[in-house]
Amino acid sequence: MEIVSKINEILGIIFLVCYAYQFFFVAIPFIVKDKPHKPTVPHRYGILISARNEEMVIKNLIDSIKNQTYDSSLVTVFVVADNCTDNTAKISRDAGAVVYERFNTEQIGKGYALEFLYGKIVQDYGDSYFDAYMIFDADNVLDNHYIEEMNKTFSDGYAVATSYRNSKNYGDNWISAGYGLWFLRESKYLNYSRKLLNTSCAVSGTGFMFSSEVIREAGGWKFFLLTEDIEFTIYNVLKGRKIGYCKDAHLYDEQPTSFIQSWNQRMRWAKGYIQVWAKYGFGLIKNIFSPKFTSCYDMTMTILPALIISVTMVLNTTIGVLCGLILQQNVIPVLLSFLNGLKASYITLFIIGAIAVITEWKHIHCKAIKKIFYTFTFPIFMLTYVPITMVAIVKKVEWKPVKHTRARTLDDIKKDKKEEKEIETPVA
Repeated sequence: MEIVSKINEILGIIFLVCYAYQFFFVAIPFIVKDKPHKPTVPHRYGILISARNEEMVIKNLIDSIKNQTYDSSLVTVFVVADNCTDNTAKISRDAGAVVYERFNTEQIGKGYALEFLYGKIVQDYGDSYFDAYMIFDADNVLDNHYIEEMNKTFSDGYAVATSYRNSKNYGDNWISAGYGLWFLRESKYLNYSRKLLNTSCAVSGTGFMFSSEVIREAGGWKFFLLTEDIEFTIYNVLKGRKIGYCKDAHLYDEQPTSFIQSWNQRMRWAKGYIQVWAKYGFGLIKNIFSPKFTSCYDMTMTILPALIISVTMVLNTTIGVLCGLILQQNVIPVLLSFLNGLKASYITLFIIGAIAVITEWKHIHCKAIKKIFYTFTFPIFMLTYVPITMVAIVKKVEWKPVKHTRARTLDDIKKDKKEEKEIETPVA
């Protein structure tokens, strides 16, 4: 039984060595000063939205794009109504978007829908009419200055850039808060730190931009894995591009509240990480020993080791306990070793979450008591990734749409913020 505990200890040390640099990242925003933007140049943007039965929420996104401070004559909204059976197409057209309807039950997924949409745009507008494109999910809502701020980052010379991802339903329950806190932490203490250190950031699902040159070079949107955002990130990192980050471009995203829905979504993500590693892993390892070292190492750690180490630790403990019971040996030390590792993981994740909550407090739109409580549930949310990953390794996973129902406007979100301040600072 001692060897089982020893293996777990070694795995814990390997995990710490692999991810120690992310603790260093936490300090970067406090010690490295951001550079000012270069002179801003106006650019023409195509907004790409893939929507499947999103009649409840898509109008709010399009309205938030129409209400931008950026010159509206330079922005065109495109929606691909992908295999829709509701009024998504009509609502989008009525809101002012250019809509293309797609019906394809063989090639299912956001990547295929975006490829179809880009092909239609090239057919109708050419491949160089737009300087760059931005991708959003139908449930998103943008701050009024979003495109103006992203244009500053594009003018800085970044061919690809991502933004600050916030949540429009953080306070619904521990699941939505788990997602929301992770994305806030990713924005502030991963992508912002990467940007300050002049290394590559990572695209995360929605709220990102890329130049027309990037997609022309790729021959269209050719990213069809279950996590097309990570695939797109790795593709650009291996091309030697540094993905930028715009901290002042704020996007609000709807997070799942059902554990079953969250399980299915995160299982797709876990399977997608495995797919990305299978396709790009060799290239990442090869380039770790090159001038792309920092970005390639960071992206390698992002997509694989945490999952593999965590699953190996669980399997090692399970096998050790079963063998101990069969051989009638004392399995208590093995279980204690595993529980100690679990406790250490909880404390580490709690600290990571607490730092993000404290520093991003004003950006979390819910009551103070919920902000505090969900900081304690955040480690539990993150640890559920372990069984999710174990299932994803052995199960065939397919893309499934996430149902969105929170039809909230930017004014609704701002109202939450105002009410929160009134509660926390009562007028005498």
